Parts: sequence; structure tokens; C-alpha cells
Amino acid sequence: MIALVAHDQRKKDLLNWVRRNHRAVTRHGLVGTSSTARLLRSELGLRIRSVESGPHGGDQQIGSMVISGDVTSLVFFWDPLWAAPHVHDVLALVRIAVLRNIPVALNPASAEAMSEDGFSFEGRSVRPLAAGARSR
Repeated sequence: MIALVAHDQRKKDLLNWVRRNHRAVTRHGLVGTSSTARLLRSELGLRIRSVESGPHGGDQQIGSMVISGDVTSLVFFWDPLWAAPHVHDVLALVRIAVLRNIPVALNPASAEAMSEDGFSFEGRSVRPLAAGARSR
């Protein structure tokens, strides 16, 4: 399943990216925080599962889905210039995604790279990073 999340200032970017990559995106199960999911449903007719909004625990819910293996990729268009009241939840979600070694796109360029591959990693068994492992 692909998690689609965007801060308010980046929702239009996510909407445009999904519109351009509709075929690749809709081949997979989708989940998003409430306002992002609502926007994608109303504008594009996507079938997307909704969790709470980010500030109300939605980022944490998606993080739990990453840990359980239900979410296998994360597209999160965040605004690094916006002081989110739940910034620690955002960082925790990205941290969990990195630790679980799933593909993460934080901007349109990285999301394009993921979609060009057709999300071919979807459904693969991915090994979490080993605790304390460091690249040399």
C-alpha cells in the first residue's frame, strides 16, 4: 500500500503529481491522512483509505502501518519552511519509514523517480535496517 500525505501548502503539488501518475498510483492500495485523502477523492475520484489528520495522529497511524508492513512506500510532500505543530510526528513517520527501509519521496522529483519504476517494489519483502548498522 502507498501512503499519500501532504502538508496544506503542498497539497496542490501532490494532487498534480497523482494526476500525472494516475495509472501507476491507482494500481496499488492507497492510504492518506484525512484532508489529503478527501482532496484526492473529490478531485480525482481515487479509492483511498483515510486515517486521522496529521495533527490528530494520522502520521502516527501511518507509521504504525509502516511497522506492520501494510504500507510499503511513503509519498509525503511536506513543507520544511512551515512550523508544523506536530513536527515531531512528521519526523517520527519519516524515521520509521527509513528504519523499515521502505521507499520515501518527500518532493515531486523523488516521487517521479518512484513512479517511473512503476512502484515495482510494491509487495516485495524488504528487510529493516539493522540496529546500529552504518554504511562505510
